[in-house]
Amino acid sequence: MKTIILIRHAKSSWKFPELKDMDRPLNKRGLNDAPLMGKILKGHNLMPDLIMTSPAVRTSITAKTIAQAVGFNELQIVTEPGLYLESKSKLLKVINNIDDRYATVFIVGHNPGLTDLANSLTGESIDNIPTCGAFGIQFEISSWKEVDKKTGKKLFFEFPKKHKKKVEETEKQVL
Repeated sequence: MKTIILIRHAKSSWKFPELKDMDRPLNKRGLNDAPLMGKILKGHNLMPDLIMTSPAVRTSITAKTIAQAVGFNELQIVTEPGLYLESKSKLLKVINNIDDRYATVFIVGHNPGLTDLANSLTGESIDNIPTCGAFGIQFEISSWKEVDKKTGKKLFFEFPKKHKKKVEETEKQVL
């Protein structure tokens, strides 16, 4: 069995328009949402064997923040150039080349590729993985080479606004 968690980077900053896309950091909301998503993922009791991230600054910061929250050594995060703004077919090639010793893998990347990949692998029809959203997929396979269209089953679809809304609703009920 293999499990993959597709994570879109947290909200990035456009404060410095002179920066290249690759160099954009997270904004305030992103810096708040990434630890929240880490807590949410930790609540799913999923410990990654591997975390892979695009080389973009915003994905690297998101990956490190989530790694800290789930107890993964951030020094073991793998930067994978093939995750930077790629199509679902190129992302699938990266997945198919993951070493089979890893059972649970977190991939931190970008849209629209991540959303397209989630839909393709599960047959789901989600419109968008929002910033800092996580889409969990489980596969009844023994090798990453077997991952292909509609071979996975959706485990969950989490995103910060969903949880913030639950907290706000709970607070209203208490008051």
